[in-house]
Amino acid sequence: MARRSSPEVNAGSMADIAFLLLIFFLVTTTIETDSGISRKLPPIQEDEVEPPVIKQKNIFQVIVNRNNQLLVEDDPMELKDLREAAIEFLDNGGGVGEEACDYCEGAGDPNSSDNPDKAVIMLVNDRQTEYGTYIAVQNELVAAYNHLRDRTAQRLFGKSFDQMEADYDDPRYRGNKETLKEQIQQIRDMWPQKLSEADPKS
Repeated sequence: MARRSSPEVNAGSMADIAFLLLIFFLVTTTIETDSGISRKLPPIQEDEVEPPVIKQKNIFQVIVNRNNQLLVEDDPMELKDLREAAIEFLDNGGGVGEEACDYCEGAGDPNSSDNPDKAVIMLVNDRQTEYGTYIAVQNELVAAYNHLRDRTAQRLFGKSFDQMEADYDDPRYRGNKETLKEQIQQIRDMWPQKLSEADPKS
């Protein structure tokens, strides 16, 4: 008796199907990307440079302990109040003579910062501080600088500092980019971001 032959399966389109599935997964899958904090390190000094002397009143010290609690200028503080406290310190304008600040709107307390160029925010973390708290503190301190830059940009140029930076990066911007670059630098010079991090404490 003759053996019956089994029917063949046409697999010619399997490669096309596999290719379409691959494209589908590539398009719909989200790839996790690491995110971090943008920081610019100072340039390497070839010669030994004597560190500048900073008056204690020009240092705004923020300490975060292992329990994620804040000690700001030796006083306990909630995270929600940190931004306003940093703004008051940076905008104080307590200097006189050559160290006076003619654009500061603060209280002018002689026991606080002289001017924004002298003001330094120093952040000290415990090694057991949670990463989330570390990021939240950084965000509040950077937001203080951004607030002051936005306020000055609105007063001088009629738009926020964020908008000025966005316009400069926009290839479709129709204004004068050289002038805009100078204006951005002017705002940065008026409110330089001086955020120092000390070695974490154990």
